[in-house]
Amino acid sequence: MVLLKMPMLSSTRLLLLSSPCQKLSSLSKAACFHGSGQLLRHVKSNQGPLTLASLDPKIDTGKTNRGKNKKIKFETSSTKEKMGEVQPLSSNKFKSVATRKSLESALSPFNAKSFSELGLPTLLLERLEAEGFKVPTDVQAAAIPTILKNHDVVIQSYTGSGKTLAYLLPILSEVGPLRRKSPDCKDEQGKKMEIEAVIIAPSRELGMQIVREFEKLLGPSDKKVVQQLVGGANRSRQEEALKKNKPAIVVGTPGRIAEISAAGKLHTHNCRFLVLDEVDELLSFNFREDMHRILEHVGRRSGMDVREPKGPTVRRAERQTILVSATVPFSVIRAARSWGNYPLLVQAEKVTTLDSAPISEPVNLSKPSLTSSKTSNLQGQPAVTSLPPSLKHYYCVTKLQHKIDTMRRCIHALDAKSVIAFMNNTKQLKDAVFKLEARGIDAAELHGALGKLVRSTTLKKFKNGNLRVLVTNELSARGLDVAECDLVVNLDLPTDSIHYAHRAGRTGRLGRKGTVVSICEEPEVFVVKKLQKQLGVQIPACDFVEGKLVMTGEEERTLEHIR
Repeated sequence: MVLLKMPMLSSTRLLLLSSPCQKLSSLSKAACFHGSGQLLRHVKSNQGPLTLASLDPKIDTGKTNRGKNKKIKFETSSTKEKMGEVQPLSSNKFKSVATRKSLESALSPFNAKSFSELGLPTLLLERLEAEGFKVPTDVQAAAIPTILKNHDVVIQSYTGSGKTLAYLLPILSEVGPLRRKSPDCKDEQGKKMEIEAVIIAPSRELGMQIVREFEKLLGPSDKKVVQQLVGGANRSRQEEALKKNKPAIVVGTPGRIAEISAAGKLHTHNCRFLVLDEVDELLSFNFREDMHRILEHVGRRSGMDVREPKGPTVRRAERQTILVSATVPFSVIRAARSWGNYPLLVQAEKVTTLDSAPISEPVNLSKPSLTSSKTSNLQGQPAVTSLPPSLKHYYCVTKLQHKIDTMRRCIHALDAKSVIAFMNNTKQLKDAVFKLEARGIDAAELHGALGKLVRSTTLKKFKNGNLRVLVTNELSARGLDVAECDLVVNLDLPTDSIHYAHRAGRTGRLGRKGTVVSICEEPEVFVVKKLQKQLGVQIPACDFVEGKLVMTGEEERTLEHIR
């Protein structure tokens, strides 16, 4: 009769071993532990966004009566100096995700009004204020606390939303002279300097831009803490700088970092952070061998058994991996699961499990294809969030031989001061520049075949306003940060929606207004329509008449307000 009153357990064999009354307590604990482990290892995608409260128990969400607004309290450096220590997750944090789905809307945890709310150290906050950074962007407010809690993450947001600072600030909180000082910290001058953070970028321009962001916050006296290792520069000088300066942070391109690492001049086994910026580009075939070496060596401490099971409850013994991209195709999700330790997807104002990420695959737009509406919607979801919200999109139909003249009329109609024009064929860039200069427009070309000095000089002229138009290929679609750029022109249509999003992201950065105009031939209009559907944005037809942008079609009207 006693057995009939017992709770049902997963294994009936255990009930038959001995006296049930004596074993009931221990068996119940075992069953609960088993259930917690399963819940921890299999967080379902329908459990909704995570919150800072579920990421770390030290964040007090407050207990208030029903109907009252709940408040969230961030742990700052003044209240807890040991925030940089590894804090393993417990199963209770993931249980709270399942039981409190509506917590995100109630708490609005990522709507930080200042950087001081995000748990950054005092010295770093002072440098941010000195450089004029007052309020974090949405993606920064979500990413910084999550990274500080030692989670591997995939940061996804539109270009120009501040993704670089979103991972740069947590790294500087733990590495270098601005890091958080521990109360029991002793003098570390005699300690051997090691590389603690490695940032990989697919292009030289993006790598140098990241270095400049680090140097801006570190200041002139500490800028040697970061070292650039990009291709195209003198390798022996880079190796000498590594030996002399002993940097804590290196930023570079895959080829050069893998090359110096293979030569035994770059030791990264004890590295704490690995950042892959524009990770969707780094997954391309060209970087495969170099990326394989980097992933095998960075943060892989000697004596570590790579076969050890990973899990959120396991204390971090290796690198913290951060993946960054404006779009998250399936290849990025697959890479994050393989390279990271239970990574989280960080977007503007929310953090979710990677299983809940909407998957996008680039679709070739060169010819019509039959695709179900369900698939099209799925492909378009990430692209919407990867486009700056303040952009206006148009397309103009013309003949091939009239494209340059159409762009000239477009520039004058919109009174654009800083223009980036994209073409697919590198060999046609010089001809486009020649035609623009013949029409009285200062222009220059930018592509990978140019030398380092020519490229840097051209970029400097463009940023200073000495060039009005920069004609380039996909090289500048990622990482080129020119805040003043107010117009992007597609002289050749991009091959897919992801490339369109990266091109469009060169303008309208950090909330500024911007315009994207695609100039195409009549047979290419279907490509624009597919882009419009996949991106979820309106791309109306237009023309340029008498110095004004005029809408064409059923509702013809002049848009003078965008001048």
